[in-house]
Amino acid sequence: MELIVLALAPVIVIAAYIYYRDKYEKEPLGLLAKALFAGAFIVIPILFLEQFLSIFLPNFTGLSGAAYNAFVIAAFSEELFKFVALLLLFWKSKHFNEKFDGIVYATFISLGFAGVENVLYVLDGGLSTGLMRALTAVPAHAIFGITMGFYVGLAKFYQKEKKSYLWKAILIPILLHGFYDFILMSGINWLLTFWLIFVAYLYYAGLKRMKKLSGQSIYNTDYNLMNKTFDKDGSSNI
Repeated sequence: MELIVLALAPVIVIAAYIYYRDKYEKEPLGLLAKALFAGAFIVIPILFLEQFLSIFLPNFTGLSGAAYNAFVIAAFSEELFKFVALLLLFWKSKHFNEKFDGIVYATFISLGFAGVENVLYVLDGGLSTGLMRALTAVPAHAIFGITMGFYVGLAKFYQKEKKSYLWKAILIPILLHGFYDFILMSGINWLLTFWLIFVAYLYYAGLKRMKKLSGQSIYNTDYNLMNKTFDKDGSSNI
């Protein structure tokens, strides 16, 4: 029981932080629970897809095998189903009414998945695994979700660039996730130093994206006044 609590603790902490950062108009708790359950549920189709893709793994050796495992089996499978869940369940929701909402829903889906994954890893690896993943893997999944939601939020409200942003919403998380896993799977010790730098970058980029879209909330009076000023000048307010 203690290990399950340890596994879920970082998920709860990060979810609470994302909820706190949605400071102008918070999403309904029922929808946030729905996002968490959706993220947990997609573990099932992800496992089937990963098993299928693993059939081809023996065709790759060395670093190419690590790359296939990281970018295709893990990153592609997991981010694809997160993306599908986000679009199917929340894209048309009346509550998805500003850009930051994309970050909220995508991150909660990612945390639902991370919660199930983390329980499995921690039950197998114990306390040390739980402590390490609380600082690395779980926040990384959240940041992949933040990245996905950032671009989905832009896609929903900037129709002219919708397709471009949607492609970025799936491709960039796959690349970030793939690099994260590849460094660990490569077996090259000196890359671990780069991995720590990469994790720090993920934290920085995630917080920066949240700050940007939070500041652009339609309920942010200062931002709306600035937009009106730009509109009068005929300048872009994006």
